[in-house]
Amino acid sequence: MHLAYPAVLAVLLFCTGLYGVLARRNAILVLMSVELMLNAVNLNLVAFDVWLRDALHSGQALTLFTIAIAAAEIGIGLAIVLAVYRNRGSSDIDRLRDTAETDDAEELPDAPDDDESDADAPEDQATAPAGKAKKAEATA
Repeated sequence: MHLAYPAVLAVLLFCTGLYGVLARRNAILVLMSVELMLNAVNLNLVAFDVWLRDALHSGQALTLFTIAIAAAEIGIGLAIVLAVYRNRGSSDIDRLRDTAETDDAEELPDAPDDDESDADAPEDQATAPAGKAKKAEATA
């Protein structure tokens, strides 16, 4: 059997998984696409191991490690998706981006300043993190 057949199949599987990761909005479908990409890599590892006639079968051993890591990844990923679904009611990836905290969304009332000339001056880079920390403490 030629090496081209499993290699072409692996490329098709990987491209299908890549399309699924880039185009899908459902988190479970994205996890399934990642699994598809990992299986394409596993197919390549086993095909090249057979083609090279490795005595230690290192490609097959590495494939077993990849399968174990993929099983752990899907277990943790599904647990996270289920927790998000319980809290938000949806597993849509775009809605997860909307939950990120931004500084523009929260406006605190202005505190009276001792020196009015500094109120119009823009913050420099050294005092910007301190202002964000004060906003976080005020909202907590």
